[in-house]
Amino acid sequence: MKPILAPLPYHPELEQPAPDEVQTIRDLEASLRMIGETTFAHGGHGLRTVHAKSHALLVGTFTVLDGLPGPYAQGLFATPGRHEAILRLSTNPGDILDDSVTVPRGLALKVIGVEGAHLAPEEAPTQDFVMVNGPAFLAPDPASFARSLSLLAKTTDRVPALKKTFSAVARGIEKVIEAVGGESATLKSVGGHPMTNPLGETYYAQTPFRYGDHVAKFSLAPASDEIARLTDAALDVTGRPNGIRDSLIDHFHAQGGVWEFRVQLRTDAATMPIEDASVVWPEEESPFVTVARVEVEPQDSWSEARSAAIDDGMSFSVWHALTAHQPLGGINRARRQTYAMSKDLRARQNGCPIHEPHSGEVPAG
Repeated sequence: MKPILAPLPYHPELEQPAPDEVQTIRDLEASLRMIGETTFAHGGHGLRTVHAKSHALLVGTFTVLDGLPGPYAQGLFATPGRHEAILRLSTNPGDILDDSVTVPRGLALKVIGVEGAHLAPEEAPTQDFVMVNGPAFLAPDPASFARSLSLLAKTTDRVPALKKTFSAVARGIEKVIEAVGGESATLKSVGGHPMTNPLGETYYAQTPFRYGDHVAKFSLAPASDEIARLTDAALDVTGRPNGIRDSLIDHFHAQGGVWEFRVQLRTDAATMPIEDASVVWPEEESPFVTVARVEVEPQDSWSEARSAAIDDGMSFSVWHALTAHQPLGGINRARRQTYAMSKDLRARQNGCPIHEPHSGEVPAG
């Protein structure tokens, strides 16, 4: 095992945009707009262009731990304390699919009432973390992502029965691959994800972020027994198009959950790149360290009223952030403009203004 090195310092020159990045971002916008316009034309309601389907909308708390070592006591995590928080569990397509089409799961976390210098000072003081249950992004850079998203946009809201059949086949192939110690992120992304409970997953921000004086990646992992025991737990959604949501409603009516929010500091420039989001930073070189806890009490985890308030009335973006946690790398730079476009499109389609909540504005029901 390599020795744990000191964290590397942040400096603006770490980012190296590609010469054609501006055009690539325009291409990404075009594909995402196609997805949003297609689903609106078919359903009459504006949806997110990615992670359209929510499965749980939770109100909880985010508590920064006391006594963190200096390199970890940065930005939001420099001051111990408790904040209101909103969690949104979802799956990644931009159309609403039957839950038997098993795709990667997402967890978006909004921390409310975060004081300090913000990247979007005109909006309320929030800090968002957008995560998926895989340690690295499927594409290394915006250009690669634009090519795959262009193909995905053309299948949005089409041949749902074929997607269900393909998902079943892809899950079978993925099981074979995993049985011999492998894994296919591509298969999982197109419908081959195991049919398991999303509450037991560990979620990752996947891309790098400034962490005050340093650079880091983030993750959120089950901490309490009631959700840790659901890791890899099978979830039967046969005949239940919204089986994931129904299962999570049942869970949160009876019990809550606790997660650990963890930080992995960048310690090696060679093995922990900034511009290639597809590289998993090795934990043996820099382990994830817990810096905060996320807690939710038993509650009604999904309702039409809560969906209107959070799904329609809010957005989650890595650029809702303190300056101390600026998103880094090409995938994150592309997110700034494309997320804003998607939010504005959805707001126009629904005639519903989207805003960042202040403390005390968290929807209760």
